Amino acid sequence: MANETKSLDDSKIKSDPKPKMSWERLKSSMYVFKYIKPYKWQFIIGLILLSLSSGIFLLLTPMSGKMVDIALGRDKMNMSLNSAGLILILILILQSVISYFRIQLTAMVSEKSIADLRKDLFHNLISLPFTFYEKSRVGEISSRLASDVDQLYGVFSITLYEFIRQLTILIGAVIILIVMTPKLSLIMLAIFPVIVLGAMFFGRFIRKEAKMRQEELANTNVIVDETLQAIFTVKSYTNEAFEYNRYEHKINNLVKVAIKLSRFRALFGTYIIFALFGALFFIIWLGATEVQSGAMTPGTLVNMFIFTATIGVSIASLGNFYTQLISVLGGTERLKEILHLTPEVKIQENLNSLAPIKADIDFDQVEFAYPSRPDMMVMKKMTFHIDAGQKIALVGASGAGKSTIAQLLLRFYEIQGGEIKINNKNIKDFEITDYRRYFGIVPQEVLLFGGTIKENILYGKPKATEEEVIEAAKKSNSWEFISSFPDKLETIVGERGIKLSGGQKQRIAIARAILRNPAILILDEATSALDAESEKVVQDALKNLMEGRTSVIIAHRLSTIKDVDCIYVLDKGIMVESGKHEQLAAKTNGAYSNLARLQFESNRELQLN
Repeated sequence: MANETKSLDDSKIKSDPKPKMSWERLKSSMYVFKYIKPYKWQFIIGLILLSLSSGIFLLLTPMSGKMVDIALGRDKMNMSLNSAGLILILILILQSVISYFRIQLTAMVSEKSIADLRKDLFHNLISLPFTFYEKSRVGEISSRLASDVDQLYGVFSITLYEFIRQLTILIGAVIILIVMTPKLSLIMLAIFPVIVLGAMFFGRFIRKEAKMRQEELANTNVIVDETLQAIFTVKSYTNEAFEYNRYEHKINNLVKVAIKLSRFRALFGTYIIFALFGALFFIIWLGATEVQSGAMTPGTLVNMFIFTATIGVSIASLGNFYTQLISVLGGTERLKEILHLTPEVKIQENLNSLAPIKADIDFDQVEFAYPSRPDMMVMKKMTFHIDAGQKIALVGASGAGKSTIAQLLLRFYEIQGGEIKINNKNIKDFEITDYRRYFGIVPQEVLLFGGTIKENILYGKPKATEEEVIEAAKKSNSWEFISSFPDKLETIVGERGIKLSGGQKQRIAIARAILRNPAILILDEATSALDAESEKVVQDALKNLMEGRTSVIIAHRLSTIKDVDCIYVLDKGIMVESGKHEQLAAKTNGAYSNLARLQFESNRELQLN
């Protein structure tokens, strides 16, 4: 495991300001273009068609000046206007055909490459260790899968190709102008580099503000996701106003950043209008003096005007596309952080059959502190043994370490000392996916997926038959209420299982665990949130589930664990007592008997009230 995951500091998604743009950063961000590689031939053919299209555009442009010279009778080739018009139509048809195929190839490359990127991102996200999700907010992760990838899609589908198109047109137009009017071209080439440097200067500020806007947008998404996920709590505490104010504050921050960005873009636009078009008109004025002196034909002046304007538009477009390309680099760096985190598990489509194990469990001098609180030891020399097939319960006050033991068993965290063994084998020596397949869990709060009941039960064993699903539903005492629904197993449970009661959701979770057929079962206070009637039905289902399995029960209600083989009492990460219910309850001032007395008194007060 040491080499399976990075440190928590590495796994945390960073939003710190990135260093200034450099060649190293630019080179590093190019990794995203590897997603184009599988479609390189479509990409190359698309670029060839793009170059042809740009070349045809440059070929088309001089036709305007030629028709002026033809109309004035100053064309050296003595071509008629009808002939020029026919050539123009043929060129337009060719341009249209090339553009059609080029757009088709562009769409194929951009859609497939971005789809591959999305799949890789999701693949890596679900493969990352549990600790990653403790340090990252769901809204921020969602934002990266959505807005950052969308920005990159814009680059792959439009910006990159348009940048190359404008660069091709710029180079071609400059070459044509140098051949057509060498003197004026030299003046133009002396002026335009200064304009380009100014555009790059503005681009740096635009890039910085565009990145800040993206981060502020991600912050607003975080609040939306968190609020909607906790809508029950929001409504229960009538905190709609609080959540709205929280969202409004973030939106206002977004607006401030966006307005600041718009100021830089406005200044950039003003600069382009004044500097670029001022230079264009200056060159056109020089050309007009050439026509006046007879050194240039009117058609050549028209062409020079069109080519100069084309060069100006290309430079302005290149500046705009340059800022777009560079601003996306911040997004690609954030995506790269996720893609380059070392996954915890290797996702396999077809899993091998599990070898049966003797599911006895040993905790030997286990020491553990959560990575977020390394100075606070949660487990202190924890030692205990569970025989295969035993049913044991973990009890203790909140914070005693009950759930931590379950998390350590599932290898969600690395221990700092001691050993945890299954079947006398260190759990670190198991392949992690195979290891976790030995476990089944029924949590206190069951979160179902928003599909059908059948799909939720199948989550325990995706390739199970319908007969196996029905059998698991019967053993979990679920079939009675499932069969009462008109759609039976195909009943939609709603978002997070909202259409089912708490007891029904618990029984679906038990059916899922039964279908999985685990060697080791973890019950995390599985009935603590249920009413008495639902609890009885669920307890009966749990008895069916625990039969013949090593079962670890995290208990809140001591009345539910009287029949277990052994009860372990925890206090601040230390095992203070162990034994059967009768033994522990008989101890005067024992930790278990004190817990039992407190629960009894609490229940009696509730009954009196």
